[in-house]
Amino acid sequence: MQVARVAELSRYEGEEVRIQGWLYNRRSSGKIAFLIVRDGSGFVQAVAVSNELDPETFKLCISIPQESSVVVDGRVRQDARAAGGYELLLTGIQLVSAAEEYPITLKEHGVDFLLDHRHLWIRGPRQHAALMVRHEVIAAAEGWLRSNGFIKVDAPILTPAACEGTSTLFETDYFGEKAYLSQSGQLYAEAAAMAFGRVYVFGPTFRAEKSKTRRHLIEFWMIEPEMAYADQEENMAVQEEFVSHIVRTCLENRRVELTLLGRDLSKLEAVKPPFPRITYDEAVEMLREQGFEFTWGDDFGAPHEVAICSGFDRPVFVTEYPTEAKAFYMQPKEGRPEVVKCADLLAPEGYGEIIGGSERIHDLALLEQRMEEHKLPRDSYAWYLDLRRYGSVPHSGFGLGIERTVAWITGSEHIREMIPFPRLLNRIYP
Repeated sequence: MQVARVAELSRYEGEEVRIQGWLYNRRSSGKIAFLIVRDGSGFVQAVAVSNELDPETFKLCISIPQESSVVVDGRVRQDARAAGGYELLLTGIQLVSAAEEYPITLKEHGVDFLLDHRHLWIRGPRQHAALMVRHEVIAAAEGWLRSNGFIKVDAPILTPAACEGTSTLFETDYFGEKAYLSQSGQLYAEAAAMAFGRVYVFGPTFRAEKSKTRRHLIEFWMIEPEMAYADQEENMAVQEEFVSHIVRTCLENRRVELTLLGRDLSKLEAVKPPFPRITYDEAVEMLREQGFEFTWGDDFGAPHEVAICSGFDRPVFVTEYPTEAKAFYMQPKEGRPEVVKCADLLAPEGYGEIIGGSERIHDLALLEQRMEEHKLPRDSYAWYLDLRRYGSVPHSGFGLGIERTVAWITGSEHIREMIPFPRLLNRIYP
């Protein structure tokens, strides 16, 4: 008998297949039992009819505990009412391992309880759907980069210095020396770009931010492309093609999951380049017109980003932030050194910043000046300064936060459900 995956059942209409998985839920009505079986690729309903099965098999169907592992045989038939468009007419079932009483029932549970049982919660349909979209986002992002000439390089997680400011560093002991968990792989991506031209880094990043908002995690994943001989204009052009491709791929490959999550697909279908662009100065004026008291030079918070995006149906670039509000390595604008050649890409519908990017300083003297202004230890950055000594070129790059991007694409309320095992201010378990 052919072993099949739930996600592939359309290939086997009218045929008998075997599904290896787990019992998500079951209900019975007289002489018919309905078993919802999941196998990791999706969920399918298996219909067991008593007069078509031997008594022992039917008795097993109506007594298997929730989340027991099972092997189900059945004939595939199309059913427009089913989530994936197909169901199984059950012909046989094997109990692999009977589950104990399952702690997560179909009733409502509190968030803390569900997070305590996150290792089990991810089995549920909504969590499964969100994490399948996450998988698609990552696959689409890496696929687009590789097909456009970017080489994947790996940056270290333990680093000797900060990238995004010292206030959010996790410090650890490294055989008697201070080391820090990486805030970003960007500086190493810059080094790799001078060797390979176009590169990207993908990995976990850590920020010791004492924040409990729905948009922050302590540990999150970023994909960070970096390009030699690219200015900020090219950088933004790459970003809008990159993000549009990710959204389009999710619409093509994860429509079932997005629909299950209740996502308004029409809003995603509007995400096409070019993206609108406004300067920081224009954004400040927009905020003041909407009644915000905002001081020029400050960075935007979540309410500000929501207000800025309120009039747009797709992501919007906010460009030319104040120099003092941004990182030390950003290139100042010609003729206006108080702002830098950077952009944050803000997602619509209140999801805020999903990308931060900039043109990098390529002049050695200016970079040394900036590091001195930021009181950064020169010894720790000696290798980074070498990049400006030996064949420096204009270059730029950006970082896309995976979890925020998935939250926006799925229309989810909280970023904590966009990663399998979230690390929050008050949570490191499980």
